[in-house]
Order: sequence, then structure tokens, then C-alpha cells
Amino acid sequence: MVEYGCFLSTEEFGPADLVEQARMAEQAGFQSLWISDHFHPWNDEQGQSPFVWSVIGALSEAVSLPIGTAVTCPTVRMHPAVVAQAAATSAVMTNGRFRLGVGSGEALNEHIFGDAWPPAHVRLEMLEESIQVMRQLFTGKEVNHSGPHYTVQNARLYTVPDEPVPIDISGFGPQATALAARVGDGYITMMPEVSMVEQFRKGGGGGKPVSGGTKVCYGHDRDECVRTVHRLWANQLLPGEMGQVLPSPRHFEQLEPLITEDMVSQNVVCGDDVDEHVGALAAFADAGFDRVYVNQIGPDQRGFFDFYRTKVLPQLQEGVR
Repeated sequence: MVEYGCFLSTEEFGPADLVEQARMAEQAGFQSLWISDHFHPWNDEQGQSPFVWSVIGALSEAVSLPIGTAVTCPTVRMHPAVVAQAAATSAVMTNGRFRLGVGSGEALNEHIFGDAWPPAHVRLEMLEESIQVMRQLFTGKEVNHSGPHYTVQNARLYTVPDEPVPIDISGFGPQATALAARVGDGYITMMPEVSMVEQFRKGGGGGKPVSGGTKVCYGHDRDECVRTVHRLWANQLLPGEMGQVLPSPRHFEQLEPLITEDMVSQNVVCGDDVDEHVGALAAFADAGFDRVYVNQIGPDQRGFFDFYRTKVLPQLQEGVR
């Protein structure tokens, strides 16, 4: 059975709203939570960016759902030893219901201390070494590490879960997917592409979980939903590597004229057509995903959760398209 979860957006909502959304997600029948990890939002219209680890602490008390980051970059802005401590504490607070989703990051969040933003192949090298460091620390033993990118001396985590924190690796191209297959405990990607799932499975991923996420905008007025997505999340339709290399929200805002409302209408599920919502999530299941997370864009969160509780999740859980 495919698991359907709710994707919480730290770029768009503050801590109290995120906790309330998590409660509504559990009541609506979602089976797990993802939460984004950003220092900046993608644009000023989104308007938020709370520290994800504080929010996870609050979520652990508010709901009983499994929680994962989608995704944390443990390479530049935060040293992997610090991420390991945060992840281990999150796993303890959730009684082992936490998964650490990691990726190679974006300049938007990671260059804030003036560090050079490395090319993609170096970022993947850093990510692999950071995973090695974190896994050593999850053992609760003293760690000394001297590698090409990180040094750790006499570091030990005293608060660790009974089992090491699972690390899921995000990948949108063949190199990152190969890394996920080789060293990850699971794979994260945002498009329902069969070829990427097959590469992960054949490359060493085997039966490990594959997770995907998508954004929708529920509402009775489809045109208004399209305008809401265009205002808040036009950035998700930008092509190529811009999402990884642009350094600030204003740079994403400068490119928003490239994205039209027609493009949004054709690429994002908007409105209250049950079949469209069911079809968008079922596409991930058809592509071989084990877990699918959905995020509601815009302010009508209660309407979204009611709609999914009564109309969408029952169909998905019955396997009806």
C-alpha cells in the first residue's frame, strides 16, 4: 500500500500555523509528514522561514505522525555534526518516527555566510562525506574524522535513538540518484518518473522506500487558485539549475515574468476537481513510489484538509483513479 502524507511548507507558514496544519493532517487521515528546511523563502510573497528543528520539536508533541525533512542540506550552512545532533534529538522526541531527508542544497540557503557555492559534483562529494560523518555520530560513540571537506574531533552524541536515523537522499538527476541508490536508506524525488525509480532500484536501492512530493492549490474558483500559485510558487516552474544557483529571493522574483499563469494552469493541480487531485497523486503510485506527500498552496488550509479527508484520500486508499 502506498502511504500518503502531508508536506508542510516552512517557506509559506510560521511555526504556529505549521503545527495546526499537522494536527489537521492527522485528523484528515494523512499517514506522515514532510517539512521543508530553508533559511530563506523562495520569494518575499511566501514570507516565512522558521528554524525547522524548533518546529519539529513542537510537531513531536502535537501529533503522532512520522516526520521527515524534505530536505535538509548538511554541507555548508550547517556542519554535518550539528545536523546529526538535531536529527538524533528529533528521532528521540518522536520515538523513532523521524527520517532525515538530505540533498545537495541551493545557494539561496547555503551561501549566507559568504562561502563559495561549489559546482554540482563537489556538492555531491560533500553530501556523501557528510552522510558518513552523521552515521558515525548516530552510533553514540566518539568520532574523529578528517576528510577532504570536514573535520570532526572528539565528537560524541549522548542523546541518540535506539536505532540510527534513516537518511533519505534527494535526487533529480542521474548522479544524485546514483548516490541515493548507493548510500541512502531511501530516495526522494519530486516528479513521478518511472526511469528515476528504476535507476534507484537497479543501482542498489532495492526495496528501500521511494518518496515523492507535489504541490496543489485546492479551492472552488480554479482561476483564483492559478493566480495564487503564480503569486506564491512560480519559482517551481523555473527550468534547469536556476533553483540551485540563484542566491536570493529577489533573484527568483526577477525571473517570475518568465512563468505565465497559463504555465501554472497546465502544470499544477488547481481547483476542486477530485479526479485531478487523485490523478496527480496516483501518478506517483503508478511510477513505483512508496510514499507520496502533498502540499496545499495558499491560505485555504482547512478547506484543503476537509476536501482530502472526504473526497481524495478515500479514493486513493481504495486504489481508485
